Amino acid sequence: MPNKTIYVSDDDLPLFQRAQELAGGTLSAAIASALRRYVEVEEGRQQGYADVVVRVGPGLGRKQRFSGMLLAEMEQSGNERDETYRVYRTRTEKYVVHLERSEAHVNTGPNAEKYRTGWRAWVGDWSANQSWTRIPADSSLRIADDLDALRDIIPTELYELVLDAVHEPAIEDLDI
Repeated sequence: MPNKTIYVSDDDLPLFQRAQELAGGTLSAAIASALRRYVEVEEGRQQGYADVVVRVGPGLGRKQRFSGMLLAEMEQSGNERDETYRVYRTRTEKYVVHLERSEAHVNTGPNAEKYRTGWRAWVGDWSANQSWTRIPADSSLRIADDLDALRDIIPTELYELVLDAVHEPAIEDLDI
């Protein structure tokens, strides 16, 4: 096995020692792991991909990260809540759909159906006999293996935008 010499400054020595501890005692394993991640990220960046960090779950949720390229985005607003769809292509040619839903206020009183038809139905109904439910904001992440699977999980209008984006080159070099 070939040997490589790495010169470490005194200031960086604690960092290398901690990396060696985390890697189970071998500094070469820590360095190889870090270099593997660096090469993966840098090659992706050169191809037009970036690290994407999204929140998933109710409220603030948890964070998930992947390497992707944003293909299309669409917002829909409804009477009770708004939805934002973002579709990414990953380096492994899969499609990731991140759906964010805003907080919702849903009327659960005696005239609940009337309130779901839009704000015009509210005019003149100032009854004190109303009740509302608050549904917290949430977000989800779904993965589609191909365009056919993607079609089933996003609105048709967004799917058309994704198809247009897929057929465009990821990076176009301009000779200017």
